Amino acid sequence: MIEIWTIGGYNEVGKNCTAIKVNGDVVLFDLGIHLEKYIDYTENEDMYDVSAKQLIQVGAIPDVEKLKDWKKKVRAIVPTHAHLDHVGAIPFLAPKFDAPILCTPFTAAVIKSILKDDRISIPNKILTLNTNSRYWISDDVELEFINMTHSTPQTVMAALHTKDGSILYANDFKFDNFPTLGKKPNYKRLEELGKNGVLALIVDSIYASLDRKTPSESVARSMLKDVMLNVNSKGKAVIITTFSSHLARLKSIIEFGKMLNRKIILLGRSLAKYVRAGEDVGIIDFSSDVEIVKYGKQVKKKLKQISKDKEKYLLVCTGHQGEPNSVLTRIANKEYDFKLGYEDIIIFSSTIIPTQVNKANREVLENNLKQTGVRIFKDIHQSGHASREDLRDLINMVKPKYIIPAHGDAKMAAGMVDLATKMGYKPGKSVIVMQNYKKLRLKSS
Repeated sequence: MIEIWTIGGYNEVGKNCTAIKVNGDVVLFDLGIHLEKYIDYTENEDMYDVSAKQLIQVGAIPDVEKLKDWKKKVRAIVPTHAHLDHVGAIPFLAPKFDAPILCTPFTAAVIKSILKDDRISIPNKILTLNTNSRYWISDDVELEFINMTHSTPQTVMAALHTKDGSILYANDFKFDNFPTLGKKPNYKRLEELGKNGVLALIVDSIYASLDRKTPSESVARSMLKDVMLNVNSKGKAVIITTFSSHLARLKSIIEFGKMLNRKIILLGRSLAKYVRAGEDVGIIDFSSDVEIVKYGKQVKKKLKQISKDKEKYLLVCTGHQGEPNSVLTRIANKEYDFKLGYEDIIIFSSTIIPTQVNKANREVLENNLKQTGVRIFKDIHQSGHASREDLRDLINMVKPKYIIPAHGDAKMAAGMVDLATKMGYKPGKSVIVMQNYKKLRLKSS
């Protein structure tokens, strides 16, 4: 018998957590934070001395206490990749379970970096499993990691194989045949799963309503190349901000920065955290080409040092969402001895994550930047999330009996229901919309 308990990420984007019970064994997929609520409560995305109880109360992390008697049956915690909305609650919640954390090497390195930086200790063992590998969690449950492309390395779809069928947990992916870092998706394995049919597909629904295929990261690279190399930056500062976890994007930025003959400096704690994790597992080697400045006082000192020769540098910094404590926001607020000048270049290699807080923060940041006379280039980016046509291809490949929309609000789930319905699934019967803290029992026959 298979039961699914949807704990987080079914009413919102973020705070992802799903428990799956197979007979007496429970596997917990993802322990993420709701980044907006977390930052609103702590005023920073780094881990602070706050309790799990406080964060649960403000809705920043999943309320795993609602698992009740399932808590003692958890055999493994399985984050599918290294984004904070999938791993950020591990320091607070993992100790509540007598279970190891199973993840890819890069995800493990990020988790360890978070714990080390914030001086947090957890009793859980962190075990690594390579992409396209398998691991027996119990006599009845086998876990498989299927290589997938996303906006951070070593992302996987996680398949849970049982005698009653397979559950495919497919949160956060896109189908990218031309990745700029890492391998393309393991379509062969997905098609093999489809031959027998997957019992249930739990799937990312953020862009289920968007009628397109999500473009490759190679498209984002071309966009970035066009702005960085084809816009006259002679004598001007060039500042780029992007997602700290997006090592493929950072790789492109560094390559083009070297073509500009500029000294490249990464500014900010989260950038240092993800780059260090990537280097620890051998995915990248940025340190030979860039200077990494991690902490606030060091950032302030470095910006003062280079302020008179800013045209010699390419600055990559935090702040793509306009976060109040980010490096770019502080530059715009004139908190550093680094003055932006007329026609200096600011590149947002990102899009705004569509929440009211992010929209408001970015508006404030952009208005402050415009007052200095800089040139702003926005949306030099392609998403890491599947759109409608990627999702259609996935469903056709794995042929699930049940589809469960995840990682989104009601409107996003409705987009997935619409797609599935047009593909022959029946709303409420074979495509099932869940909410946080709801249970579902699956019938294999």
